Amino acid sequence: MEARICRGKDAKSVTGTSVIIFVPDDTRKTGREQPLMLERVQGAPLLAWLAAALAQSGVRRCFLVAQPGWQARAKACMPQDLELTVCTEQEPADLLHVFLSTTGEEEKTITVITGPAVYLPVPAGRPERVFRRKTAACFAGRQALMEALDHDFSFSRFLLEQGSACTPDDGFYAVSDYTELLTWQKAMNRNQLLRLAGQGVRIWDLDSCYVSPWTFVGSGSELLPGVILTGRNSIGSGCTIGPDTYLADCSVGDGARVVSSRAEGAVIGADSEVGPFAHLRAGTCLGPAVKAGAFVEMKQVQVGARTQVAHLAYLGDAAVGQDCNIGCGVTTANFDRAEKHETVLEDGAFVGCHTSLVAPVRVGRDAYIGAGSVITQDVPAGALGLARSRQINKKEWANRHKK
Repeated sequence: MEARICRGKDAKSVTGTSVIIFVPDDTRKTGREQPLMLERVQGAPLLAWLAAALAQSGVRRCFLVAQPGWQARAKACMPQDLELTVCTEQEPADLLHVFLSTTGEEEKTITVITGPAVYLPVPAGRPERVFRRKTAACFAGRQALMEALDHDFSFSRFLLEQGSACTPDDGFYAVSDYTELLTWQKAMNRNQLLRLAGQGVRIWDLDSCYVSPWTFVGSGSELLPGVILTGRNSIGSGCTIGPDTYLADCSVGDGARVVSSRAEGAVIGADSEVGPFAHLRAGTCLGPAVKAGAFVEMKQVQVGARTQVAHLAYLGDAAVGQDCNIGCGVTTANFDRAEKHETVLEDGAFVGCHTSLVAPVRVGRDAYIGAGSVITQDVPAGALGLARSRQINKKEWANRHKK
């Protein structure tokens, strides 16, 4: 259902803690494979941007109306701490009555989003001019809506007759097609960045940072130019992210630094340092004060506190203990063309430069591996593991082979 609404005389300027959102199936109208509310813009559906902006403005409860085929995806767009009621367009009356009756008595009006809309709660992030002054949102009286539910109820007719339409001055803007949605993406992202700035996040460049609506950034953190935070990220306080850094679905602890690097589905512990040019793949978990330096790649690795992987290393399918040192050029040979195998480095292990650890293999606590070794057997705790040919010097060889 895409309800038609008209402008009321006394439009409100602030949303309450409850909202009603319709996700109309407008695929036939737009010619696209999914409703416009579920189209992705800068990595997240329009509905996710809308719901996040509403939640950031104080909304805590949502009544979501969507067709069964789109309900799962629509629910996935909503903030996890939002109290959510979901129904189809054919069954809203009874559930809506319960939703409204449990709304606080002090909340006289309910915000209703009737179709694809952009919400920009931070005035400084709104466009200076809006040529098409249309809206897909309105305010409805809570008591009047409850009374209307007891009669032959039509949501469209009720909003048309009694709804007070939101205006661009309220921060709501209707979106009619995907092309128009793309023209709003910069304003949506800018509004998100300005909200973070208001919460104590330092942002170097509003035009080169992109932050998804699902991302949390703690106070005192700093986003440098070229940062892309997509998916559901949680960035702690006092962190430095960037420049030129991509994080997707990552957790970053307080005080961590991620410089010119890429991470997906990774956990970066407090006070850790990543980069430059590191790549943390899904399943990687760094403990506190870990270093994953220049040109380090990790995949499915658990790394204990204070371990140093300074540069030019690949660790895959490994468990690395605390206070280890991984030298330059170290690799875990974890794949035998049939299965993946695990490498285990216990606390305090020291692995010299250009060492290959052929899994499955275990290096014991405080053990040493000599540089250039190819380790195929377990190294006991406290031992020195060497696996390389003895050096031979052939005297006068070079002189004899001069041309």
